[in-house]
Amino acid sequence: MSFAITEDVIGSGNAKLAQALAEDFDALGRQLSRRGISIEAMTERAMAFSVAVPTWGVGTGGTRFARFPGPGEPRHIHDKLEDCGVINQLTRITPNVSPHFPWDKVSDYNALRQEAASHALGFDAVNSNTFQDQKSQRLSYKFGSLTHADSGTRTQAVEHNLECMEIGRQLGSTALTVWIADGSNFPGQTNLGAAFDRYVDSLKTIYGALPKDWSVFLEHKLYEPAFYSTVISDWGSSFMAALELGPKARCLVDLGHHAPNTNIEQIVARLIRAGKLAGFHFNDSKYGDDDLDSGSIDPFRLFLVFNELVDAELRKADGFAPAYMIDQSHNVTDPIESLMSSAVEIQRAYVQASLIDRDALMAAQESSDALLGHRLVKQAFVTDVSPILAEARRRKGGAIDPIGLYRDSGYRAQKSRERPAVEGTSAGIV
Repeated sequence: MSFAITEDVIGSGNAKLAQALAEDFDALGRQLSRRGISIEAMTERAMAFSVAVPTWGVGTGGTRFARFPGPGEPRHIHDKLEDCGVINQLTRITPNVSPHFPWDKVSDYNALRQEAASHALGFDAVNSNTFQDQKSQRLSYKFGSLTHADSGTRTQAVEHNLECMEIGRQLGSTALTVWIADGSNFPGQTNLGAAFDRYVDSLKTIYGALPKDWSVFLEHKLYEPAFYSTVISDWGSSFMAALELGPKARCLVDLGHHAPNTNIEQIVARLIRAGKLAGFHFNDSKYGDDDLDSGSIDPFRLFLVFNELVDAELRKADGFAPAYMIDQSHNVTDPIESLMSSAVEIQRAYVQASLIDRDALMAAQESSDALLGHRLVKQAFVTDVSPILAEARRRKGGAIDPIGLYRDSGYRAQKSRERPAVEGTSAGIV
């Protein structure tokens, strides 16, 4: 029988930490009360927040040079759902998973949907894959997919996206995420304008097949694997395509897919204004598209992104309904631990941004009081909301200390015995 962390184990672990949490929660409540903030209201906001996890994220990732498999990593979608279920069980923040095809293909998607429900999981956006060649594939994507000069290759890529949409419909998803690796490594290799035209034409076919309540999320990436030119390299290219396609097409923001020092929060504000913000792939970066754990390098930037998001939420910006998902590569850590840590850090940024006195901030901005505006924002960022996050988890049946309880449970060691290592796992991305 497969090992699982029981509710009794969570309850026992929480009992050891309950008194300390109560004291910290009360102390923070008094501090916030002096600022006119209800800790109960903030706890309710924390409890209502959620972010999806990617099925591929629970496996060990890699680089262009190597991939070092981890013990007990998932062999297939069924193991992935089990691991994703543990993340949500302990954090109570990640009730949905985002699958990737063909990696997660099965013969019975109604059964897969029921299996996910048995782990208290639903399905987020489905992801297509035209950046790799599959064994049964007739035409290669070496020189592009949706933008390939060959019409047959483009048709093949379009048909794969249509298949993903049909799978997603059976799983209860309502969005398709499209990222392509198309571009060029040499000047003169491709016509830059024609490549973009072919992208839009291919997406028009996909867009035309979207179910009534569906959206298509267009994801951009600055570089890699195309180092000279990338067809959808920035939010401007994504925005141009989304505008041409129509209201169901929106722009997805991956926090790692930008040039160093890019003001991502300003991009977010612009997309909100245009009603074209699809949502996020959360991660962090130091040098480039590093896919590091969310909040591990620049938590202030993550907070500033949520400053724009909370502002839009509170003023009820038109069409504002972003989809939140983590997208990371875990090379040297236990992926379950990294995803739990990231989910908590994303929730932290959301709650911290909710602490900002919006009326006072607007007054400071309108009076051009630069330092006061900065101090109001920074005051929220430096507030340690850990007791709120822990109390939100406890009230929803999660763990006060998710990573600590996970380690104490021995889950990884148990899975390493249950899951013998296999070649060609689709658990992570190289």
